[in-house]
Amino acid sequence: MMDEPRTEDAPVGGPTNGASIEERLAKAEGDAQKYLDNWRRAEADFQNFKRRSEQERDELRRFSSGALIINLLPLVDDFERAFASIDSNLAGLTWLDGLRLMYRKLLALLEASGVRPIEADGQAFDPRYHEAVAHVDGEEGKVLSEVQRGYMLHDRVLRPAMVVVGRGRGSDESRTDTTRDV
Repeated sequence: MMDEPRTEDAPVGGPTNGASIEERLAKAEGDAQKYLDNWRRAEADFQNFKRRSEQERDELRRFSSGALIINLLPLVDDFERAFASIDSNLAGLTWLDGLRLMYRKLLALLEASGVRPIEADGQAFDPRYHEAVAHVDGEEGKVLSEVQRGYMLHDRVLRPAMVVVGRGRGSDESRTDTTRDV
């Protein structure tokens, strides 16, 4: 058997008509475009994944000390209560100055870690930052006093400020009633 000589009109791979080749070429081009689109989507998804992972890693780094800081805040509160109750006769004692120095170092450490106190006195009550523990006569919606200081770590609330809020009855001078309305 001898191979028949190939003519220029005969396609490679067997006798088929010209329309079939064009259809197969169009299908192959469509498949190639589909694969290219899928590859581009996968590449974009991977870039988004890398960006999200980096953001999560940065956030984890920024807020990893949050649990420790939350446990240190009662210590700061204790220092503040102790200093508020010290008799004026003890003001010049060196051990008291040492305690104040430790307190300032603790505050500096917290500040360096991104912790800052929440401003409360005189501010409008904001439930994102304040927790109302009492309502008394006074300017409505205003924080009249702070019961316990609140703190933020960067842009997150670690502990809301416990505050006394005005309920709108009476004037600002009649803020002597601090009983809790529960």
